[in-house]
Amino acid sequence: MKKHIHFIGIKGVGMTPLAIIAKEAGFSVSGCDIDQEFITDEALKKSNITPLIGFSTEHLRNADIVVTTGAHGGFDNPEVQKARDLGLRVMTQGEAVGLFMDGSMLNKKRYIGISIAGTHGKTTTTAMIATVLKYCGTDPSFIVGTSHIPSLGNAGHFGMGKYFVAEADEYATEPVYDKKPKFLWQHPKIVVITNIELDHPDIYESVDDMRQAFLQFVENMPTDGVLVACGDDPQVQILLKNIQKRKITYGFSPKNDCIITRIRISGTQMFFWVEAFGTNMGEFVLKVTGEHNALNAAASVMVALELGLPIEKIKKSLLQFIGTKRRLEYVGMLSTGAVVYDDYAHHPTEIKKTLLALRQMYPKKHIVCIFQPHTYSRTKKLFREFVSAFDMADTAIMNDIFPSLREQPDPAISSHSLVQAMSPLHKDVLYLPKLYDVVEYIEQKRFRDNTIIVIMGAGDVYKVIKELDLAHE
Repeated sequence: MKKHIHFIGIKGVGMTPLAIIAKEAGFSVSGCDIDQEFITDEALKKSNITPLIGFSTEHLRNADIVVTTGAHGGFDNPEVQKARDLGLRVMTQGEAVGLFMDGSMLNKKRYIGISIAGTHGKTTTTAMIATVLKYCGTDPSFIVGTSHIPSLGNAGHFGMGKYFVAEADEYATEPVYDKKPKFLWQHPKIVVITNIELDHPDIYESVDDMRQAFLQFVENMPTDGVLVACGDDPQVQILLKNIQKRKITYGFSPKNDCIITRIRISGTQMFFWVEAFGTNMGEFVLKVTGEHNALNAAASVMVALELGLPIEKIKKSLLQFIGTKRRLEYVGMLSTGAVVYDDYAHHPTEIKKTLLALRQMYPKKHIVCIFQPHTYSRTKKLFREFVSAFDMADTAIMNDIFPSLREQPDPAISSHSLVQAMSPLHKDVLYLPKLYDVVEYIEQKRFRDNTIIVIMGAGDVYKVIKELDLAHE
């Protein structure tokens, strides 16, 4: 009889793909969550997984294994406490990913694990690597921290191949009771590190603390493992000095093993040229733009070459990648002519990179950025960086802070204070506290075809899009 796994907080972007993997692997699956709209709702529906609403010990009736997260009370959730009382096996999302990767969940031979970590870009790079492996015919298993990837379908898949590709999150396993970084549950053969920058100030006091966590993660690799890392990143450069295992670096600097020698952007396509270990790899084409995506692609190419895949197949496979959900995602055009994008950026560095990519795509257009800060702790810690993050936007609009379920509102920080600090530096910055204020603003302005609107943030600001009169091409 197949085992039953119950997921507490199943609508989370880390839990939904994991539940889909479990179901495809042959487990019976159930899950519960709060009665709110999530970007994962459609993915769960397509996989015939209907979340139970709320949290009740009755949900555990058929469970053999319970998977939980730090949200919804974490280990204090009544379902978790009851599961432990019943002697059920309880594990966190991070632990479960690690157990699927090493084959323990299925009592099978260990997979060749490929883990992608980094403060920024890990979701896109994970999706890109999984896309390359899929279209090179390897049928990999993968788990990506989003809801949908056009080139892959669902963000989770249990494949028949030998590779397991996983996004590796540096956040805490359970922020109250277990601050062990989630990625330390993974023991991959290949680790990719896109960059290291201070984030999650509720867990890490300094960038040095974060770098130490990444060092521990690299040490999880076997002795014959390989690190693929962005050699342009200052914190990665410090990290590399302490790594004894094999290293492959990529970036724009000629000091790297893999060098991006040139980039040309044409509309929504990007052409770039790569030299690897002194060999000219020729031209690559991506259907996503921005220097950060060229870096993500370079990492993907290095991983694929490390696995022995032919370069021409890698190039063709990269052409299949057209982005992921909420990563500079084109969502439609207003009836008045303005183009609308949706983006998950919630850190100042990500905001700058996204706006730069838009500016390169649309050099003469008016860019309106509608931003919803994510968590009081991040907004407070990186306040100065947020103030200067919107220089590439012609108009910057701040929505109220979206708090984490793990934190209480902090009266010392607000989006209004952010706007006050930005006003002397930015010619057009507004404070629109609620989502309906944003919708009304867009409707009243009647932005035409000389305007690009980007809805940005890691909270629920994406809900604005459903209220807009959009035409989808």
